[in-house]
Amino acid sequence: MNSFGRIFRVNVFGESHGESVGVNIDGVPYGIPLKQEDFLPDLERRKAGAKGTTPRKEDDLPFLKSGVFNDHTTGAPVTILFENNNTRSADYAKLREFPRPGHADFVASKKYGGFEDYRGGGHFSGRLTLNLVAAGVIAKKILGDDIQVKAVLKEVGGLPDAEKGLEAAIAAKDSVGGIVECTVDGLPIGWGEPFFDSVESNIAHAVFAIPAIKGVEFGAGFAAAKMKGLEHNDPIIDTNGKTATNNAGGVVGGITNGNQLVFRVAVKPTSSTPKEQQTLNIASGAVESFSVKGRHDLCIALRVPVVLEAVTAMVLADFKLLADSTLGYRKY
Repeated sequence: MNSFGRIFRVNVFGESHGESVGVNIDGVPYGIPLKQEDFLPDLERRKAGAKGTTPRKEDDLPFLKSGVFNDHTTGAPVTILFENNNTRSADYAKLREFPRPGHADFVASKKYGGFEDYRGGGHFSGRLTLNLVAAGVIAKKILGDDIQVKAVLKEVGGLPDAEKGLEAAIAAKDSVGGIVECTVDGLPIGWGEPFFDSVESNIAHAVFAIPAIKGVEFGAGFAAAKMKGLEHNDPIIDTNGKTATNNAGGVVGGITNGNQLVFRVAVKPTSSTPKEQQTLNIASGAVESFSVKGRHDLCIALRVPVVLEAVTAMVLADFKLLADSTLGYRKY
């Protein structure tokens, strides 16, 4: 559904071309300093405008509607709204006949009987990652300064140089994907609830809620399948659990081990490529050629790092509050 988390519970709502998108967050501890300006740095990182991103520009100002009083959280659910003001819905009228390959157009129409809001991808749009970034800002405050979450773009179109990857995509007049890496420093030993609520399980669950994510790997990841046991094992070198290597990515048995948490995600190429494609014309019942019109990201991966940080912080804030609750208290 549209909710995630156990104590820090995030509910997202809205559509790309609707009046607004927003997020409601339950379980936020009281007393956290919070005002509109706190959200702006991360929201700015997500904005379009740079080369390779959509020309659609929105103000992306967060309006705090509940759960905040006198610039502090009250302990009640926090509700945040973002207005949609720069929409061009006419660009999507043709998509009722030509569902985009690689996008949710076709399956959404089948699942919701044609009643879904198809404009701009509706509820399946990357526009809703605004909600995740906003939730991530609060989650980072809960984690505190000692725990640092950082995501960076590692590849675009298979090239470690993002600029060259973009240039190749522009030359080909097609979209490209990328790889984003996230690291977390300062985590204590012991977070994670195996089997089904392990750290990897929860992060992977949240990560795959980000549109366009098609893969995730922790530590050595898929390279581990080609390694020997002695090569992959991380020798423990002190009583704090520090390891000589970090092939495990900071998680063993689904539990944080005190080392840096490291994982990477694969971001697929934007399905709304300007290239001519073949797809089913629902009206005629025949496969026909069409091209996508409108404003779209050439490379979604460019805007993923701050979103990846946000969902990671959401998961870890939930683990922190869960750990605090087992000690009989919840506090900021």
